[in-house]
Amino acid sequence: MDAPGSSLHGVTGREPSFAFSVEDAAAASKFDLPVDSEHKAKTIRLLSFANPHMRTFHLSWISFFTCFVSTFAAAPLVPIIRDNLNLTKADIGNAGVASVSGSIFSRLTMGAVCDLLGPRYGCAFLIMLAAPTVFCMALIDDAAGYIVVRFLIGFSLATFVSCQYWMSTMFNSKIIGTVNGLAAGWGNMGGGATQLIMPLVYHAIRKCGATPFTAWRLAYFVPGIMHVVMGLLVLTMGQDLPDGNRRSLEKKGDANKDKFSKVMWYAVTNYRTWIFVLLYGYSMGVELTTDNVIHEYYFDHFNLDLRVAGIIAACFGMANIVARPLGGILSDIGARHWGMRARLWNIWILQTAGGAFCMWLGRAKTLPTSITAMVLFSICAQAACGAIFGVIPFVSRRSLGIISGMTGAGGNFGAGLTQLLFFTSSKYSTGTGLEYMGIMIMACTLPVALVHFPQWGSMFLPPSAGADEERYYSSEYNEEERSKGLHSNSLKFAENCRSERGRRNAVLAAAATPPNNTPQHV
Repeated sequence: MDAPGSSLHGVTGREPSFAFSVEDAAAASKFDLPVDSEHKAKTIRLLSFANPHMRTFHLSWISFFTCFVSTFAAAPLVPIIRDNLNLTKADIGNAGVASVSGSIFSRLTMGAVCDLLGPRYGCAFLIMLAAPTVFCMALIDDAAGYIVVRFLIGFSLATFVSCQYWMSTMFNSKIIGTVNGLAAGWGNMGGGATQLIMPLVYHAIRKCGATPFTAWRLAYFVPGIMHVVMGLLVLTMGQDLPDGNRRSLEKKGDANKDKFSKVMWYAVTNYRTWIFVLLYGYSMGVELTTDNVIHEYYFDHFNLDLRVAGIIAACFGMANIVARPLGGILSDIGARHWGMRARLWNIWILQTAGGAFCMWLGRAKTLPTSITAMVLFSICAQAACGAIFGVIPFVSRRSLGIISGMTGAGGNFGAGLTQLLFFTSSKYSTGTGLEYMGIMIMACTLPVALVHFPQWGSMFLPPSAGADEERYYSSEYNEEERSKGLHSNSLKFAENCRSERGRRNAVLAAAATPPNNTPQHV
């Protein structure tokens, strides 16, 4: 088999033609939002809870937000927890590595679950299975237990994959950068919100008469209850696809049941997948690392009060409310004018700037300078995350879930590796670790220049002669599969993403192709 876009082998030119540009008015009328030929919404209305598009959007980001709160709930309470459990710096660092390492495996698994079973089951079951481990934080009594439980809670971060996959199945490619950025950004905001929530809950429990060592344990019941509630809501109110749940559609013959081996093959043999794994490792990965160390850094380095350090540290994660969506919005705006090439340049600019600001944060000597550097670093790093997932849905139509999972796992692998290298040993101070992390960010962003889509080009190279969207996405199916029409949804997707050619090329393509017609080679 050939990686998508690397060959036209098996594309016969005799595939069935479709006129997807004319929407089925009867089918489209059942949706509250305007939809395309795949019934994906072409607009987003943030204040709406209309089913299925906007309800899915809100269920998705809130469930991811909940998992971020529980995964990083320990970070703002470390000064109390370390005294209770007699933790060393190595213990705290290892726990930080453990909290982001668990989801390396769960994110890979979640990608396959989304492709084969649907995101609703994946999200609901994972968030509820993680709930008991959150409650278990109240029972630990040594460093080993602390590390193990944080590792297990971290598995829940795989809800990121279901979140991004879900958005890609519900919203049109022209706005996917914005929607993915909003959903993931608001979910990631949990890493900042927990810096505020947990100290407030802790102090509220203390005022009720609990001792410090009891109060932090009871505080964990808040994220635990959030897990149970959100798991039930996703299971009962969520919907896999615009037209229904995957299992029901497969029974009715309205959706094809794919083979795991094929889905996995086209994910791992597409070289773009591995580049985005690396890129995400040093955008989302450094964000996760910073979530683990930033509170303790301000508490110790500037001798701040627990709550004041928490408020400052919260600014890093809370920036996600605007920063990650900004990356997606910039990606969509750029693509509207200059196509996919603008999306790739957007990633490089944002992530490289984030690395420079991270270096500045590590070198900052005064509190105002440090806060300024931290805010700028957070905005650029989080916007880069949004920009990356403005491209991921276009890498593959057939293997979207697996590729999303691998990319997400790359973020956690990068976080674990960076924390292990720079923030676990006493060899480096936290400030020096941040400086070195900034250098790694800039170095690991360079491979984005190697990403080339035959139909759209790359940062420095134009599109390949004769390449188009239909050939790229059809190459993920062999001749037998195409003869059965298994690639029909990919052809719909190919037509809907012609906007990635950019405005100038889209105008030329429209002039060459009459309205409501599909090129003959499809």
